Amino acid sequence: MQTLLTLAERLARGLRARGETVAVAESSAGGLLAASLLAQPGASAFFLGGAVVYTLAAREALLGITPAEMEGMRAASEPYALLLARRLRVRLGASWGLAETGAAGPSGNRYGDPAGHSCFAVSGPIEVARTLETGSDDRLANMRAFAAAALTLLDEKLRAAASNGDMP
Repeated sequence: MQTLLTLAERLARGLRARGETVAVAESSAGGLLAASLLAQPGASAFFLGGAVVYTLAAREALLGITPAEMEGMRAASEPYALLLARRLRVRLGASWGLAETGAAGPSGNRYGDPAGHSCFAVSGPIEVARTLETGSDDRLANMRAFAAAALTLLDEKLRAAASNGDMP
């Protein structure tokens, strides 16, 4: 958890310095993204909210993503992670959206992905999605790895936006 808190502290400094905000949608990380960011003093200045979108019911109720929007897309994929990041960013009016979806383990998910598979995305002045395969079936270790990878991606893109002079 200390690694996550260290990453979140750096993100908090960057977001506050730029006057920007973030909204988080996560599934297999189980709330670790939101918890890491909320653990930072003054989180209300940059954290607008988050959701653990673990089921179809949660996806529809919390994010309003319809079956029609999911046509041709499957969960635990980069396009889906980007949809989550975009949707929550727009719904909460955040500068940045951060999303994670995957299979923590100990077994894979119903889409055929193995344990240790995660896709995560950032939506803001820069948009990108990535996939991580840990090769492990250790659920807790995977949850931490997924959260760390997602926070690291946001940090990279926040820094890139700052160096480009991009503002949300």
